Amino acid sequence: MTFSPTLKPIVDFAHPLTMWALLGLTFYTMYLGFQIRRTRSAEGDEKKALIQKKFNLKHHQTSSLLLALMVLGTIGGMASTYIENHKLFVSPHLLVGLGMTGLIAVSASLTPLLQKGSNVARYSHITINIALLSLFGWQAVTGTQIVQKILSN
Repeated sequence: MTFSPTLKPIVDFAHPLTMWALLGLTFYTMYLGFQIRRTRSAEGDEKKALIQKKFNLKHHQTSSLLLALMVLGTIGGMASTYIENHKLFVSPHLLVGLGMTGLIAVSASLTPLLQKGSNVARYSHITINIALLSLFGWQAVTGTQIVQKILSN
């Protein structure tokens, strides 16, 4: 399958652009998570003011969006590679991306336990997300190298 010259840049660059946007959204979601933690430990008027900012609702909303777009971005990246090259390249970038998709699913699956106040779930959620963010940073570097290779061809 070949694409018209108009569609080719969209197919080639939709995945990297989506992932860079998701990396930014990941940092924002992490910020919201830290604000929830700050709200939980605050007292008095400070706690009331933080509760009114609805960090928990914003965190849940951005996390849901992040989960959906991460899964779709992973599938989209694999699909565009397959359509363009008629095969997938089994590389660290692909394997780490698939691992990240699994990690974000596991992190999201902890939500019911987090809502019940489980500290084990909370620390697991934080640990998983730190690992996810670290891998995401590495993916950004390797993905940029792949984009540079595409541009040089």
